[in-house]
Amino acid sequence: MTTAIRVEHLCKNFGAVVAVDDVSFTVAPGTTTALLGANGAGKTTTIAILLGLLVPSSGAVEVLGEDMVRHRYRVLPRINFSSPYVDLPRRLTVREILTLFARLYGLADRRRRIAEVAASLRIDDQLKRPFGHLSAGQKARVSLAKALLNKPEILFLDEPTASLDPDSADWTRTMIAKEQRDTGMTVLLASHNMAEVERLAAQVLILDRGRIVAKGTPAEVIAQRGRANLEEAFIDIARDVAPEARI
Repeated sequence: MTTAIRVEHLCKNFGAVVAVDDVSFTVAPGTTTALLGANGAGKTTTIAILLGLLVPSSGAVEVLGEDMVRHRYRVLPRINFSSPYVDLPRRLTVREILTLFARLYGLADRRRRIAEVAASLRIDDQLKRPFGHLSAGQKARVSLAKALLNKPEILFLDEPTASLDPDSADWTRTMIAKEQRDTGMTVLLASHNMAEVERLAAQVLILDRGRIVAKGTPAEVIAQRGRANLEEAFIDIARDVAPEARI
């Protein structure tokens, strides 16, 4: 397989609103691609289409070689998604949550896999605690554990370190990078943390009003905008400032 994700001329309209406008890109297996953009730029809609949650208005989307419009159920067991904005059942214990999702994913040896993931993410001592009693950092680890249970070939991450303190955020980034090295999984990352993107991503795609307006490695995008770092380049694009027009 030469590409893990292939998107060609993707469009999504909600009535008169154009959320995604002729977007095309590919993601190589085993790499991390960051999908960036200001709020309302089209990131969430694009990810929802890639996950098979929304049907595109036009264009083609292939994930792991399968058409996500016609054959998404062939792909769903091989991918996963994690976001701190998607809350897990607060009254269930961590073990109950992981067991529930392990059943949904159809895992054969659920107990062993939960033990493996819990040990890897250092949540062994949290398994008996209700999810609602955990700190933000602990909740982030449980959400990541849930997303890694089925050993996904592609992991979609939406703001994985949002609201975390610097230590917890760094630990989470380190674990994501380690898991990728160990398993070869592909990662599609949506983040507003540009330092995080520079650290993790091999490819950056910046969306503005539903279109890709910058593409390349973090260093290439920074150079294209003539800026010192990715955050400055992102701000220029979000404010629609051309390189030659800066004060």
